[in-house]
Amino acid sequence: MYRLLRQDGRAKRGELHTVHGVIQTPVFMNVGTAAAIKGAVSTVDLKEIGTQVELSNTYHLHVRPGDQLIKKLGGLHAFMNWDRPILTDSGGFQVFSLAGLRKIREEGVYFHSHVDGKKIFMGPEESMQIQSNLGSTIAMAFDECPPHPATQAYMQESVDRTSRWLERCKAKMCELNAREDTINRSQLLFGINQGGVYENIRIAHAKTIRDLDLDGYALGGLAVGESHDEMYRILDETVPYLPKDRPVYLMGVGTPANILEAVERGVDFFDCVYPSRNGRHGHVYTNVGKLNLFNQKYEEDDRPIEEHCECPACRHYSRAYIRHLLKAKEMLGMRLCVLHNLYFYNHLMEEIRTAIDAGCYHSFKRQKLDGMQNGNA
Repeated sequence: MYRLLRQDGRAKRGELHTVHGVIQTPVFMNVGTAAAIKGAVSTVDLKEIGTQVELSNTYHLHVRPGDQLIKKLGGLHAFMNWDRPILTDSGGFQVFSLAGLRKIREEGVYFHSHVDGKKIFMGPEESMQIQSNLGSTIAMAFDECPPHPATQAYMQESVDRTSRWLERCKAKMCELNAREDTINRSQLLFGINQGGVYENIRIAHAKTIRDLDLDGYALGGLAVGESHDEMYRILDETVPYLPKDRPVYLMGVGTPANILEAVERGVDFFDCVYPSRNGRHGHVYTNVGKLNLFNQKYEEDDRPIEEHCECPACRHYSRAYIRHLLKAKEMLGMRLCVLHNLYFYNHLMEEIRTAIDAGCYHSFKRQKLDGMQNGNA
């Protein structure tokens, strides 16, 4: 159940009550695609840095180690030793982005595994079954992820298919949640709005899927090559047509600036690989902008990555030391940067929630963006 606690303009402050705990929103989900955060970050670390939700991927876990194995071992929560909420992506994006050869049919998608070339079929029912085997807190509906750019005619055809698939996802989840052998019989289902940068298709699709009375609604197919301004325009036009009393999830987004802007447009949930991916390359986020710790100017810098930051890296180590680790290709350097970045994102969401509670979100957003764009580190 989602409770809307406060609105400040269109920015929403809420709580999503789940079988694995309450999620305070807006929230950033820490991405652990294959049931682990890249960068040697454990679930014990995730709790220390304030993670509320971990995100894993249906496709990758189906391919390796296999969802049947994970179910046999008690589900994803037991498998990775994480007792807080988990969201599983449906696998749709990976099917359409990783599979070189694929055939899209009304029943689903036929494709080859990117790992061993094995033939795989995935449709709405298969995706729901895999996610039920994983036992995640929130399952995402299986959708088609159309390419960018795409013609309006193709986009409309794709979105219509996604709508039909969503109805099948809902029916299959209802069936699975009624079974005695299902790990999480309280699994939630989020539907996905598609339509590219065509606002008329986006709005019509939002109206269609909101009538299905789902647990939450996501916007997919953004941050795939369109400009930030185009993405913000689509949010401005589409989010008002999604239910205010349900969480809204902007998939795969993004930078701190993207998050700050999207919250002001009514988005509750975010995920992105940027914090971990950039951290593994020595790029770290701060309130005065992003730093590249490989730069020589940090060679003798005895300050933490960011003053007053309470992450494990900043509490104990200097920029100079972390730079040395990165240059020496020591895994600890990568791990410390990832921990810092995830802490930064999680803490940013805490600040966002506090600002909405205080009714000063717009000025908070402006101050944050100004600091990140004009700061000096």
